[in-house]
Amino acid sequence: MLCYSISWWGSEAGLKEELLLQVLQSILQAISALLSGWLMFMLVYQMVLTVLGFRRRTKDYADHAPQSRFLVLVPAHNEEKVIGDIIENLQRMDYPRELYDFYVIADNCTDGTAQRARSLGAKVIETHKESPDAPTGKPIALKKALEQLDDYAQRYDLMMIFDADNLIDVDMFREVNSQYLDKQKPDFIQCYLGSKNKTGVVAWFYYTSYTITNRFFQEAKYRLGLNCSIGGTGFAMSTAYLAKRGGWTTMSLTEDFEIQVEATLDGRRILWNHNTRVYDEKPTRISASLRQKIRWAQGHWFVALRNTGKVFKGLFTGKIGLGEALSLITYMYSLSTYLIALIQLAISLVLLLPGFVYEPGEVTLGSYLGGLGIFVYSYFMLFYVADYMDNGISFRLRTVPLMIWSVMVNTVIAALSQLIGLAKRRQQQHWVKTEHSIDRCSKLRNPTLEEEKAAESSQKTDHLAEGM
Repeated sequence: MLCYSISWWGSEAGLKEELLLQVLQSILQAISALLSGWLMFMLVYQMVLTVLGFRRRTKDYADHAPQSRFLVLVPAHNEEKVIGDIIENLQRMDYPRELYDFYVIADNCTDGTAQRARSLGAKVIETHKESPDAPTGKPIALKKALEQLDDYAQRYDLMMIFDADNLIDVDMFREVNSQYLDKQKPDFIQCYLGSKNKTGVVAWFYYTSYTITNRFFQEAKYRLGLNCSIGGTGFAMSTAYLAKRGGWTTMSLTEDFEIQVEATLDGRRILWNHNTRVYDEKPTRISASLRQKIRWAQGHWFVALRNTGKVFKGLFTGKIGLGEALSLITYMYSLSTYLIALIQLAISLVLLLPGFVYEPGEVTLGSYLGGLGIFVYSYFMLFYVADYMDNGISFRLRTVPLMIWSVMVNTVIAALSQLIGLAKRRQQQHWVKTEHSIDRCSKLRNPTLEEEKAAESSQKTDHLAEGM
């Protein structure tokens, strides 16, 4: 009798354990299915969006005489070696000099940034930490500078922000002025985000990703009447809206993304200008890229998780439309793809443990070719088309190995940065500067030469666009 009881008890315990494993397996498979569904939704959404990028670009606003007054701010932390180029650039803009002022914000500098800027004729605002442990970074510098320029809303119509290592097209103020006046004075205008350098595996990936994003996401959303993304540099912001917000109030490590989300939820318009460019220096070393992308990920996750509920609230209360909500949510969680891939891999490994009844799905030739096709389209095809249509650069077979190698390296960088950024998302107080790999912008390609090259090939570009 005792043996029978022990046998029955053991059998019952075994059944409970088997039932528990079945329940756990069902939960894990449900989670995996939900994550796969979300990835599929984002993929379909982005694939549909890219279709609009194949259309030939046309200027959709009339030219207006210079009228808008610009306040230009250039935050700079220990930028003595590169600050000269942006100052010289701003001094030769094709715009009446009396209609714009620019200030270099020398933020907590320990080098000769302020002195160098003043020697070149720039106005300088110096900002300093109140204490050794006080928060630092671009948002703090902007906040302090605007507090010193307390009458900016009366003196200027638009504020533009540029990084210290940037170069800009000399017609930028003229183009932004025309679009601003022609489009009933929107709250934001983001200009085309170009690259000053593209040599090397790391910088090349930045160049390719920005080239794709500018045409197939930013321009495509603009054509749909949706808000575009604010890129941190080369954007104009209405000083009236800035003053209404109480000055510069976004304090995360991705202040551009934060203000984009807040402005969209506030019903504000963010337009895209594909006709004039800001050129940004991209990292060339893996370590520099990783540090930068960790900072971006920290800020992005912080802003996304804090505002997800607000997006759905805005949708249900009618403050934003369905299209704007979908655009914002997919962008807010676009960085989740690497994290989801890691979670699904972990789930698959757990389900292979003894006790689970799980058979991984067979990878067919059709599914493999389908995945390969999506990858080729979304990275290779979109880049080469955009590079030709926007930069006048034709397909070159020798760039294919570089494309493959760069995306492999960046996948590792992106996955690591997303995991670390998510873990450190609450740390938003200290800005980690991206170090320059060169001393002078003049050592990089000259944007005006690229413009001349693009002008020479404009007929070819139009021909390609008309044929699509």
